[in-house]
Amino acid sequence: MGLLLGAWTVAGVAAILGGLVQPILPAPVRLAPLGLLAVVVLLREWGLISVPVPENARLVPEHVLHRGRVAGGIQFGFEMGTGMRTYSPSAQPHIVLAALLLAVPPLGALAAGLGFAVARWAMAAASVLHGADGEWSDLWQINARLLAAGTAAATVASLAFGVLPW
Repeated sequence: MGLLLGAWTVAGVAAILGGLVQPILPAPVRLAPLGLLAVVVLLREWGLISVPVPENARLVPEHVLHRGRVAGGIQFGFEMGTGMRTYSPSAQPHIVLAALLLAVPPLGALAAGLGFAVARWAMAAASVLHGADGEWSDLWQINARLLAAGTAAATVASLAFGVLPW
């Protein structure tokens, strides 16, 4: 629940700001930088270039977990759902946020928020359910480049399909 609330908060703010920006700027002015950013994200995730990702390089503070099972869990989920309170190993959320501001309609922002929350949950659930300590991390490291490249291509393709006038 907290993940979804956090993701929808960011998506909602992006949808509001996008609602202000999108009607003012013509499509080519909005889509050109978005396309350039998509190329940079693809090249980065494929390991062809090295570009730092804006992130808050720290974990959610431990005191959040001491607020109790319900309140602490909701706050922890909310902060993870915003994607702004912790490490960001991928540039993919950044291209989605840029797309929400420059091209995606408001309902698309809600769908993007849901997708981000589900993806964050799936990673944590897979790690917990996978097996022995460290096994998930080892498996992830072996396949990280392939997974990053595949999900980046899927993210950019879905954005292109959703925002370009076909």
